[in-house]
Parts: sequence; C-alpha cells; structure tokens
Amino acid sequence: MTTAHRRRARVRAPELVGRGWLNTGDREVRLKDLRGKVVLLDFWTFCCINCLHVLDELRPLEAEFADVLVTIGVHSPKFVHEADAEALKAAVERYEVHHPVLDDPELTTWQNYAVKAWPTLVVVDPEGYVVHVAAGEGHLDALRQVVGELVAEHEAKGTLHRGDGPYVAPPPASTTLRFPAKAVLTPRGTLLVSDSAHHSLVELEADGETVLRRIGTGERGRQDGLQPSFSEPAGIALLPEDVAARVGYHAVVADTVNHLLRGLDLDTGEVTTVAGTGEQWRDGATGGPARAVDLTSPWDVAWWEPAGGVAVALAGNHTLGLFKPLEGTFERLAGTTVEGLSDGPALEAFFAQTSGLAADGDRLWLVDSETSALRWLDADRTVHTAIGRGLFDFGHRDGAADQALLQHPLGVTALPDGSVVVADTYNGAIRRYDPATGEVSTVADDIAEPSDVVLVDGELVVVASAAHRLERPVAPGARLVTGDAHRVRRPPTEIAGGELELAVVFTPPAGQKLDDRYGPSTRLEITSSPPELLVEGAGVGTDLVRVLRVAEGITEGVLHVVAQAASCTDDPAVEHPVCKLTRQDWGVPVRVTAAGPRRLPLMMGGLDDGAPAGT
Repeated sequence: MTTAHRRRARVRAPELVGRGWLNTGDREVRLKDLRGKVVLLDFWTFCCINCLHVLDELRPLEAEFADVLVTIGVHSPKFVHEADAEALKAAVERYEVHHPVLDDPELTTWQNYAVKAWPTLVVVDPEGYVVHVAAGEGHLDALRQVVGELVAEHEAKGTLHRGDGPYVAPPPASTTLRFPAKAVLTPRGTLLVSDSAHHSLVELEADGETVLRRIGTGERGRQDGLQPSFSEPAGIALLPEDVAARVGYHAVVADTVNHLLRGLDLDTGEVTTVAGTGEQWRDGATGGPARAVDLTSPWDVAWWEPAGGVAVALAGNHTLGLFKPLEGTFERLAGTTVEGLSDGPALEAFFAQTSGLAADGDRLWLVDSETSALRWLDADRTVHTAIGRGLFDFGHRDGAADQALLQHPLGVTALPDGSVVVADTYNGAIRRYDPATGEVSTVADDIAEPSDVVLVDGELVVVASAAHRLERPVAPGARLVTGDAHRVRRPPTEIAGGELELAVVFTPPAGQKLDDRYGPSTRLEITSSPPELLVEGAGVGTDLVRVLRVAEGITEGVLHVVAQAASCTDDPAVEHPVCKLTRQDWGVPVRVTAAGPRRLPLMMGGLDDGAPAGT
C-alpha cells in the first residue's frame, strides 16, 4: 500500500442502496458478497460528458484485472429524466456499460459516500474498506497502481478471491438504427444520419426509412478509407460546394469518442481524418495544424460563414473550436474551459457541454445541455443567452424566454422565418423560440429523447434517438406548456459564512511526484454564482489550498472550482519521465449556515487526512 493508504484509519465502505440493479440478471449485489474482490465504484450520471469519458477510460482496467476487479456504476442522476428507470436502462446500452449498475435515484448511496462531483471513483479493498477516492477523469494510471498494490497485498494475505464477478450481459437488441444522434439533408435530397451505437453513418431516402447505404464497419475504430470505422459519431456538417471541391470531401463528421473530425466524400463513401490526434485534450495548445491539435468529444459541427470554417462543439471541455478546411488549421472560437453560463466576449464566455449547433447568417445558434440553455454567437464574437439560468435549473415551461425552461437539449435548427427549434431532449419535446417576439412554445412532444431536427420540404424530421428512428411528429400548431421548474436534486454542501478553507486533495500515484521543473505543478481557479458570494478568494492561483471569505447575507450559491496537477515519474535515473496532468472541475451548490464547517475538502485523488472518508 502507498504511504497515504497506510497512515489513514480504515473506514468501512457503506453498503450499496438504491432502487434496483442493471446488468446483474435482476439480482441484488451487496458489498459483503464481494469480499475478496477489489471493488471500484463509479459514481456517474448519463448526461455528464466527463462520466462518459470515464466509462471509456475504465475499459482497459476492467480487462486487465477481469478476475479480481468488480466495477459497479452507481447512477446518481442530475436531471429528472435521468431518474427514470427506462431512460437509465437505455443509457446503459447506449454507452456499452459492461458492468453492474446500481440505480440510485434518491442519491442515497451518493450521500453515504459523501460524493460532491460527477464522476467520482471510490476503491474498496477485498476486506471492504475505502482506500482511494478520485474525482474527475484521467485517473487510469493511478487506479492501475492502486488496484495492482491491493491485488499483491491481499494475494499475500490470502484474502483475494479470483473468478467471475456479478456482471450479466443483457440480451442484444436489433434495429436498423441504434441511438442515432444527428442528421443532415444532403444535396441529393437524402438524409445522412449518424448511427451512434452502431458506430457508423447511414444514408436514407427522404422518407427517413429506406436504407441506401451504410458507411462504416459497425465496429469501434478510427480506420480511414473505403472501409472506415468510427466511435459513436454525432454531428455532421456539409461544406460549401466550392470548399468541398478544393479539399476533396463534402462533409465533416464529429467522431465523438475518437476525439476526431473526419472528412466524408459523399460520392465514394471514403473517409479521411481531417482534425485531431485521437488523443483527448487535457491541457496545452488549442490551435495550430488541425491534425496536430488534441480535441475532446466533438459533439456537433456546423459550417459558419462569418468565421470561414466549421464551428465545433467541444463538449468535453466546454468550448467551441473552429476548423478551417482550406487552411488545415484548428483554433479556439469561444470559451475558457470553465463550465457555466456567462455571456460576453467569446473567449471569456462560459459554456456547459455544448451539444448542438446551427448557423443562420451572422448568428451561430447553440444549445448547452448542462445549463439547459439556448444561446448564440454573433459575427463580432459576442455570446448571448436566449433561454437558460445556469447549471442547476431546468424544466418544461413556455412563454417569455427569460422565464422559459428546457431540460438538457442536444439539438438546434434554424428555420426560414428566423426562428429556431430546439430538440429538448430530456423533456421529449421540440420547442420553438422566436427572436422577434422573445416567446418560447412547444410544437411537439412525447418523443423519445430527440437529439436533432432536420427540415425536409418544409416538414420537421426529428431524430428520436431513444426510439432508434427518424420521426415526423404531427404538430397542429404551437402551444404553451406551463410546466414545473426543477432544480438539481443533489443536496447542497453546508459551509460557514466568513472565512472558509477550500482544499483540493491530491496525492500523486505511487512512484510519481508533483512536477515543478518548469514552474508550479498545480493550478486552482475559483469563481462563484452569484459572484457576490465570495468577498475574497476568487480567481486563479497555484496552491490547491485557499482561504475564501464568504459574504454575509447570502444564504446559497454555487462554487465553481477548476483544479489541475502535473505529476511525473519519481526516479532521477529516468531520462524522460512519464508525466500526467490530472484535471477536475466542480460546481458545488452550497448553503451558508452559522453551524457550517469552515473547511471544504474536494477530492481530486487520494484520501483526505483531514476528515474520515464516507462522512
């Protein structure tokens, strides 16, 4: 065990409590039944892009330690829709989750483990004790070391049991499309659909049903050529005819899980990689030659004439990028990587998992799924918000835009009359916003997770993702819905007013140390909503511990915290040490009370020696 593990009092892992289980053959799983195994709890919610990154990061770890490691996903929802049992079942299939999942709709297990962020990973040893906690993504190497140490220790003690775990694969489903994501109308009048769970593109007749061809092998991969492969592709953007003629491809595809942009020749079906390295961006350059820039979960793309290129919704770091096919370059278009809702100059604005784009003249419309917001970017590079209040407010409410509410929208489409329609995904609805009147209405509902809308001969064609098809909803006319407003069910963290110590806890993995060779190895950025919540302590610094001063008279708000730490191999004999950057952002809802604690620990990696785990 590492020094951090040895010096800490052993704390028993709380039992797993929830509504039910998935991927277990309908059997309940209890921690006491897993004695002898290393257990990795993954606290996630299926709206969260960082959680989806972690699902993919864990796959090699699960394969490497298949006979000794049991991964259990604890699904603790953010949005109302995510608390629906059938929606969770669909998400587990959509994202190919191959381990047991506990349905925790009341956040009971979340609270028992004192979790404060999605995703959070908790390692439980073969005797049932918590030994490691990590928030965010990028922890694969640290987890591999922790699990390897536990296996060695408990094999020597005789407390390790090898063999199969409780995972039971559900029966496979077969449909023409499986969780389609986006669609475009091609110049030849056909519909090109990203068939996300089949890792391919499908061209359909205008009827939205007749298959003309499938582009892609259907297996996860990143192969170019005439037998291409993708990994959960999403947005598709058509290039202007003159640009396509010069670059040799007609469309750009957001190959989301591969962190790539792919070029598609509609005549031949040939695919080429046009932007991205295949590595996920974590820090560093965001511009330069397109094939040399790391991307992170490109979710949608749209040709935007004022910028002279393809706007890219980089959901993975809450920014917009700009790919210029003629120049072969990529650059930051908007955003800072801080997750939130803040308007103003593009490179100072905050976004939150932008998942849909639509160009309409000088405006680039966009939907931010995590703030349930409809926004736009002007040609002068200024960001505005039409609908949306922030990370924790959502619902289904029509009327004046400043009072209207969405729930995790994934798509937006500009209409000829200057209005836009929004695929209001978690409300199962198509909403319309009219900039001329500032009014929001509902034009269709009862759609299974709509993720995009295409206009075909004046008719709306909806990508009904969870229904695995395209639909033409019957919409007799816009109507108004006076639905309830909701807030994220996650309980607020109590803090004291006045002086508060915020401590980001990070212990480098065994064999690594914080790397100060080229300057400070850590960075901490803190903001708040409302900004008046913090009298002192907001801003950027290099220490992971900071004293804040919380304003008197403000009883609740959100602390936005972004932390990162660079660690490298701790061996002077190694000429070129392996270095890793760990990064995590939190949006912590807080309640200010007289009896609240004056220390707020946030776990980025390791264990907090200042307070027991699970309390």
